[in-house]
This record gives sequence, C-alpha cells and structure tokens, in this order.
Amino acid sequence: METLWACPAQLNRSLDDEVIGYEMEAPDGSVGTVVRTSQVPGFDHLVVDAGIWKFGRSVVVPAGMVTSVDDAARVIHVGCSRERIKEAPRFERDQDTGDLFYLQKLGAYYESPAVAAE
Repeated sequence: METLWACPAQLNRSLDDEVIGYEMEAPDGSVGTVVRTSQVPGFDHLVVDAGIWKFGRSVVVPAGMVTSVDDAARVIHVGCSRERIKEAPRFERDQDTGDLFYLQKLGAYYESPAVAAE
C-alpha cells in the first residue's frame, strides 16, 4: 500500500500545504478544491471539498492517485474518475483522516482492481 499513499516521484515535489486551494480534476471532470493536506506517516493524502456533487461533503484522496500538478493553473490531476472518488469510503469526522483503520479501508478501496483499471 506504500505507493498509493506516497507522492509519486515523477511529480518532483511534495503535496504539502502549498496545494491548499488548488482544484482537483479527474479525467471526467472536477472533483473539488483541496482544503487540507496530511502527512500521516505512510498515509499521505489530500482532503478535497467536493462541493455540490457530494452534497457539501469532503473526500479523502491518497497522494498516490495524483498524476500531475499544474502550479500555474493551480490544478491537481488524479488518475481515477470522479465516480470512483465519490464512491470511496466516506469519513464522518476530521479525526477519521488520521484513523489508521479508516485509511487502510480507503487504501483497500483504491487498490481494488476496478479502481486500478481506470
């Protein structure tokens, strides 16, 4: 599960607080705006305000799902669809993003063959 939670080496950068406010784009459209980053050891991820399409909820996206970052446009691109992100295990409280049980469940979802095939 390490690669799913690590910032991809080809980005040549970290996904730290500098990306807060960036838009996140999936191949099939906007996911939302990055509102928080986390470097829980071994579980780097982004918390994205998904806006209207998620009924005002936020979603957690592992750092390894990021395919590119366009700093000029302030956009982060991910390699899976909006629908896959929408269907990911939801978190109920901010503390869940630091809960290893929740992060392992989320990792298993994103590593499933259906998500990996996208």
